[in-house]
Amino acid sequence: MPLTPETLPRHELNGLPVRVVDSDDESRVGLEGRVVVETTKTLSVEVRENGTSRVLTVPKSGSVFEFAITDDAADFEKESGTAFKLADSKPDSDANSRADSECAGENVAYVTVDGSRLLSQPARRTETNGDSPWQ
Repeated sequence: MPLTPETLPRHELNGLPVRVVDSDDESRVGLEGRVVVETTKTLSVEVRENGTSRVLTVPKSGSVFEFAITDDAADFEKESGTAFKLADSKPDSDANSRADSECAGENVAYVTVDGSRLLSQPARRTETNGDSPWQ
């Protein structure tokens, strides 16, 4: 199954670029990085700042995530939940660094997903056979 904005919650999230666009904890809003570990209730995001890297855990419940997906997803222009630019929640000084990131480009779609849609065991959520409610 191709990775599209509509099927993103049914795919593996590890390795995807992500940004927290809303959260119950305001200090997490704007957190940007790559998903390195997904558990039933959390996403662990590797954040790189000033040449250093750290992993921060963000609860899925109470958070809204924006994932950058490529290839087929970019063909689904104007689909529900899809944007072709990250929402501007940072000052303009950060806009240039975002444009230079590996996520920028024509073939990238940004998909916003409420974390509550991801609340399940990752292996169970991504199943396509059997009695999975996520089929």
